[in-house]
Amino acid sequence: GGARKAIEFYEQCLEIHCEIGNRWGEGQSLGNLGLAYYSLGDMRQAIESYGQQLVITREIGDRRGEGNALGNLGNAHYFLGDARKAIEYHEQALVIDREIGDRRGEGAALNDLGNAYAALGDACKAVEFYEQDLTISREIGDCWEEGAALGNLGLAYFNLGDACKAIEFYEQALAIFRAVGNRRGEGNVLWNISLALDKLGDHAQAIAHAEAALKIREQIESPYADKVRKQLAEWRSEGKQHGK
Repeated sequence: GGARKAIEFYEQCLEIHCEIGNRWGEGQSLGNLGLAYYSLGDMRQAIESYGQQLVITREIGDRRGEGNALGNLGNAHYFLGDARKAIEYHEQALVIDREIGDRRGEGAALNDLGNAYAALGDACKAVEFYEQDLTISREIGDCWEEGAALGNLGLAYFNLGDACKAIEFYEQALAIFRAVGNRRGEGNVLWNISLALDKLGDHAQAIAHAEAALKIREQIESPYADKVRKQLAEWRSEGKQHGK
């Protein structure tokens, strides 16, 4: 959750790699800088870093790094609302991951494709990708990715109108994120559970989960924290109007 501090270290690391001519390390540092900027919601800086990483990985033939850069560029464009552009990047990343046998990368690419199709309103297509990702993550023992797949399956079923099934997946994801210490994932799932509970009419629990989500998002400086604040204010206002 200390993205700004991370950036300080990555910039120092990048400078050293450039000085000694370590192109592979330079690409790695640029990718890590992109991730840090992405976590702060600074997509311009993130895309710039990822783009530089992509150029370097292609120059030196680092296929794994190239796949990572493509996937991260896809995520950044997804964040900016361009799901179709995101799909282009993720499909390229998926091809590379399968070519080099990177099962972890393959799962991540499938997950990201699911997110992009969900953004386009195709929840059924999204479920297909998330289920493939879940299978791979369990096969290779990737708990972080398993949690992401479960959380996204929950979101897909929520969008399909099945809030109860959504909560089932969310709770599985929440248990995993807490076990592995994924604070960002924990905050996201708590927020999604609050929306599902509100949909089911359990407003008190919805508020409690949203408050827990907000606390985490504030701690990790998430760009989505304000969204939770606004929804909480709205729910509390509705509660007062109904004498609750």
